[in-house]
Amino acid sequence: MAIQIPTKANSWEVAVRAEELGFSHAWFYDTPLLNAELFAAMGAAAVKTSRIKLCSGVMIPSNRLAPVAASGFATLNALAPGRIVFGVSTGFTGRRSMGMKPVTLARMTRYIDTVQALLRGETTEFEEEGGLHKIRFLNPDWGLINIEDPIPLAISALGPKARALTVEKRAQWINVATYPEREKAELDEIRTLWSQAGNDPADFYSIATIGGRVLDEGESPDSVKTREQAGPAASIVFHNFVEEKEFGSIMGSEFPFLAELEAYREIYNRYEPADARYLVNHRGHLMFVRPDETHITGDIIKALTLTGTKAELVDRLRGLKEAGYHQLQFHVVPGHENEMMERWADVMASL
Repeated sequence: MAIQIPTKANSWEVAVRAEELGFSHAWFYDTPLLNAELFAAMGAAAVKTSRIKLCSGVMIPSNRLAPVAASGFATLNALAPGRIVFGVSTGFTGRRSMGMKPVTLARMTRYIDTVQALLRGETTEFEEEGGLHKIRFLNPDWGLINIEDPIPLAISALGPKARALTVEKRAQWINVATYPEREKAELDEIRTLWSQAGNDPADFYSIATIGGRVLDEGESPDSVKTREQAGPAASIVFHNFVEEKEFGSIMGSEFPFLAELEAYREIYNRYEPADARYLVNHRGHLMFVRPDETHITGDIIKALTLTGTKAELVDRLRGLKEAGYHQLQFHVVPGHENEMMERWADVMASL
């Protein structure tokens, strides 16, 4: 049981409460122009907590030089030994909010290799400024950092090539909860690849990310709190599709709300500046629903997020666990973290 945090300077308070509620992991978003600085927030959480694992959720290779990332993780590992996880992806909002497409898998692979080699205490090659440069931690024995305790790798892998890379790196696999048939098919696919690669099935670890709200009995999906807590997870689907021609898509092509998408596209096409509409499109991403996002209704929230009563969600999450997902991570939004964590913890306690 884990939480995803839109990182803020005092996210340590969220991590402390999550630890008290029994959450095993806290994943900190790394979106530099949208959220607070990842390593600063994780560092504060590291000294304020004692059990919960602290994870980059997820880091993007272009946004931090590999030696900087390795130094950051090794520093955190000194503050919270054995409680740090290196989560990485090719990028969605962390890239789009700067007007860029995701990095290539090849670039991410080189990045992972460099960071992991440094964290193993090796001399490795760092590609920068048109050349390769040998680098390593120069004095890890002085106790400034910790590269003794292992730092697991987790990859957000939504496509088949990324899933194959996850298997190659023997990494933890991060997937997005969508609908049961797809979740199971993707899990079956990567488990088959894992076994075909000769990996021990016992070493495979899968994570499902979840956005939504636990409704009160009789509460409407159109309630104010539902829009505030689950609406941001629904709105990112629209954020993705209106930009897919420019940046590509992180999701499948099937989408049941084409009329609502076209209505939002008309709004999107009026955003200024015209050559950087992404600046408005991603404002509030996974944190709040903007006033102009009137298409985010209860019906859309129900369809695009895991929102329902406790009984409904117990059944839904039990299905994910039975399918073979090892960790369920729940997205929380600023200002609602405690209530959302308490509700999700109550659901998980009933599984």
